[in-house]
Amino acid sequence: MGLDWKQWSRKDIIYGIVAPVLVVLLIVGVSQLSRLFGGGFEGLSGAVFGITMELGELLLIAAVPLTLGLVWNQWAGGASGFLMGSIYALYWADSYHSPMGGNFTGSGTVLLAYILSAMLIGYMAGALNKRSESFRRMLIAGVTAATIGGILLFAIFQLSAANVITGIDGLVLTVLSRTACGLIIPVIAKVFIWYGVAQHKN
Repeated sequence: MGLDWKQWSRKDIIYGIVAPVLVVLLIVGVSQLSRLFGGGFEGLSGAVFGITMELGELLLIAAVPLTLGLVWNQWAGGASGFLMGSIYALYWADSYHSPMGGNFTGSGTVLLAYILSAMLIGYMAGALNKRSESFRRMLIAGVTAATIGGILLFAIFQLSAANVITGIDGLVLTVLSRTACGLIIPVIAKVFIWYGVAQHKN
């Protein structure tokens, strides 16, 4: 039997309205930080822009597939990785092929790398975790999947003439950011399990 239309609690308001609105405002606030620091790509403003772009990338093509892989299974992780990677690749495809982008030769390899990396991270996390609710196993699966996904992403990037992520700095940014994601997401996945999100995962 479902809830009656009159059955509202303070938690419903907090978690159903206030928290989502605050998250949206936080995301909008972070996206506007570069304006606060003067715009452009130099100095502090460039660093803020780079960080916000990296966070957006990590959220779409690492955090979402990793979470679903850990909480649900490898198929959910892989499928969400395909969807999230495709969305991110479509975003960059538009950027590459815009009049300002210069229609880079070899951009297809970069776009494919985003999709494959996201699929791999989600699938591998689920396959290694095997629906376990053990935090240590989730942590090992998350870090392993995210790190390997980052290494392969960087390696595939190197096959493209359109690639701009090179050298040790590019490797560190690509791999360590995903490793950090692999450390953080198991905590979130464990919270999901505590709150019963994964109870009906079969």
